[in-house]
Amino acid sequence: MTRRPTRLAGLALVVAISMGGASFAGATTHRPHPPSHLPGSAASATFPTGLPDANEPSGVAPPSSTALPGFVERYVTDFTGSSLPAGWSVFSGAASGDPGSQWAASHVSVSGGLLSLNAWRDPGYGGQWVTGGLCQCDATTTYGAYFVRSRETGPGPTVVELLWPVTGWPPEIDFNETDGHTTFSFATLHWGVANHQVQVRTSVDLTQWHTWGVVWTPTTVVYTIDGRVWGVVNAPSEVPHVPMSLHLQQQTWCSQGYACPTSDQSTQVDWVASYAMSPNSTSLAPFVSGRVALSAAQKASVASEALAIATQGDELVSVVGHPTSPGGVALAGRRASAVRSYLLERLARLHDRQVIVAAVTGSVVTSRSRLAGTASVSIDVA
Repeated sequence: MTRRPTRLAGLALVVAISMGGASFAGATTHRPHPPSHLPGSAASATFPTGLPDANEPSGVAPPSSTALPGFVERYVTDFTGSSLPAGWSVFSGAASGDPGSQWAASHVSVSGGLLSLNAWRDPGYGGQWVTGGLCQCDATTTYGAYFVRSRETGPGPTVVELLWPVTGWPPEIDFNETDGHTTFSFATLHWGVANHQVQVRTSVDLTQWHTWGVVWTPTTVVYTIDGRVWGVVNAPSEVPHVPMSLHLQQQTWCSQGYACPTSDQSTQVDWVASYAMSPNSTSLAPFVSGRVALSAAQKASVASEALAIATQGDELVSVVGHPTSPGGVALAGRRASAVRSYLLERLARLHDRQVIVAAVTGSVVTSRSRLAGTASVSIDVA
């Protein structure tokens, strides 16, 4: 067989933590986040958190374009200059469902390498508390990864970093929501016509800089802070499959008796980076919790991938197990090895023994990725 130039094929495993509990219409299901020591050192990070840079206001620059294998960089800005970069739309008026709130363009500013959303009693609005909010409303995508480096100057207005659907609601993915506090944050996934909610919470000092992330694939939504996972949603009925866009908003809920400032406060954003899944992605059925053995459905998917690898002439395949809980590294590695073994078996049946297949554990959430300018294929395993 004449081999094509070497191309990297990556198969990543998203090892989901066990998150039990039923969801009820209109109710919020609180699911425990994995045991952790958030925040922690960058050395323990497994997802992108950024690159050390003393010239950045937060001390950390955006991640590299290759920080998330299996994904391609879609957008990055660190808010230099004195005006918003192209593609951002600023909110004005009252927030839907919160008639006591008010947004205004004058409460969004860019200066000193920072985007700031600023809450103060605005004389132009009768002394009402007014806040800032904006979105990349026209930059929609189905699936992808978003990372936002931000901090709060103090308590008062709630801050939400979220993904919002192009049409209809739910779904909604809130990957950092403060409720006006500075000591903890929520992540909430809204789904279904009855607005079911799946929510996790983490304790964290929000006055310090943090990199908040959400990695959204066809099978899984992973929440990250400073490169570490603090929540996972992988129930098939809960994961959204519609185009969504990134929103950053500061908001008051004085009419509801919470998230009501007592002093001027700001949300500061150093940078935003987003990634799209590599094209031609597929999803491997999730592993049964705690198990390593492949199911029949998983074997069928791996067999299909083996056929594609042999047909395309790939020479190097990386099976990468990515842990989604602090103690999940060993399990992710064993699952990667199990997939590697079965992939080699299927390739042998196709008389393709020239492919090098490596099983490793690393910082990726996707799968088989053909690089070097060729089309990419991804397999996600939860």
